[in-house]
Amino acid sequence: MSFSALLAEDRRLVLLRSLAEDDGRRMNEFVLKRVLQHVGHAVSRDVLRGDLVWLDAQQLIRIERLPDGAGGEVQIACLTENGEDVGRGRPHPGVARPAAR
Repeated sequence: MSFSALLAEDRRLVLLRSLAEDDGRRMNEFVLKRVLQHVGHAVSRDVLRGDLVWLDAQQLIRIERLPDGAGGEVQIACLTENGEDVGRGRPHPGVARPAAR
């Protein structure tokens, strides 16, 4: 497996676990970008959005799109039950497994 694939799998796990920690099980892309940066994944908005699209396609999250008032949109990631299970350790191709505590 390539190093970039390992990083992508870890980012996806971080996103799922972060969403699970939020009471509403949802966060906007700006907060998620800061979360990733905090754990050592300083990525662009495009990379983050790519991960969100991938997680959405896998039905691990659902993406809500809201207008940002400047002609663009803000993406809100909403955790699904499947996403919560994978974040807790259920195997899923393309998402890292959590380390044992």
